[in-house]
Amino acid sequence: MDDLLDRARRLRSLEPSCGPVRLIAVDGHAGSGKSTFTRRLAENLGGAPVLALDDLATHEELFAWTGRLREQVLEPLSRGEPARYAPYDWTARVFGPPRTVPPAPVMLIEGVGAGRAAVRPFLAALLWIEGNSEASWARGRRRDGPGLSDFWDGWTVAERRHFAEDPSRPFADAVIRLVPTGYEWLEGPRSTAGTGRFITERET
Repeated sequence: MDDLLDRARRLRSLEPSCGPVRLIAVDGHAGSGKSTFTRRLAENLGGAPVLALDDLATHEELFAWTGRLREQVLEPLSRGEPARYAPYDWTARVFGPPRTVPPAPVMLIEGVGAGRAAVRPFLAALLWIEGNSEASWARGRRRDGPGLSDFWDGWTVAERRHFAEDPSRPFADAVIRLVPTGYEWLEGPRSTAGTGRFITERET
């Protein structure tokens, strides 16, 4: 089922937003299905590079990764240069070997806070994956198992605080819901306010 092909074409038609790159953010609550959606969208974009914010966050800095993102990814791409960042190893609790990602026509950045204020100036579009926070967190807990229950206890507090101080959803160009036949795309708050750059229509 290629229900994302038309959306991928629309994303490719946007103006570049970060140097030569059309940078698309996929945000939403932890456990809402962002990674699965982003993977499918990247496939429909012909294998677009994906940056997972889990690679930039750490146990001690769940949301204090904006400096690394700007210095290692956003600023190089804005100059037409490759991004170069060291992914965090959540088991060893250290940063691993650096990765280099050359500029591409479309790149995706996925994770909680991908649409925060410090990132939005570099974005061509912000996509919000709709989902009740409590239900999303419960899904994440089931996925990760009881061994990470302490981590999830701390995460939910940090996520609530983050979105209270720096919300993303009000600035989304599209709100996306998982439905039995695929994904439903709705106009986001930014588009309905008359300032969106990515106009959407209902699709299932």
